[in-house]
Amino acid sequence: MLSQKARYAIKALIALASAPRGAPLQTREIAERGDAIPRSFLEQILLELKRHRLVDSRRGKEGGYLLARNPADVSIGEIVRMMEGPIAPLSCLSRTSYRRCEDCFDESACALRLAFAEAFAAQLQVLENTTLAQVVARAEEARGLGATPPDFYLGADI
Repeated sequence: MLSQKARYAIKALIALASAPRGAPLQTREIAERGDAIPRSFLEQILLELKRHRLVDSRRGKEGGYLLARNPADVSIGEIVRMMEGPIAPLSCLSRTSYRRCEDCFDESACALRLAFAEAFAAQLQVLENTTLAQVVARAEEARGLGATPPDFYLGADI
């Protein structure tokens, strides 16, 4: 499950990706476009994203935050890793922080690893291949069609 911090980071980056290219947004605008992200929390998140070189900032009257990279080059998986650390449900499945489980005697026959491996691989493929640009385009398309999320997503406790 994503932390609130990761959710807000993704929403803030979507807001920045939705802005005209090169046009900075002020914290207030990002907070509003990100479905009322608390501004004090948003400032901390934006500073962290700046440290990771995903956003830049400009000072002055016309200043604010803007994406440092093309939204088509930023995957949702990359953002989640920045904010949460490894995505894998088990350390033995992690590509970036692999560590053999202490209580595992035979990793190749580990029932727990086998149970999670396929599902994690599918999840990872989606997260790594979904970019900010795609998410923005899908949201704009859905708004244009007056679409509502499928019932599957509404109130589902997954």
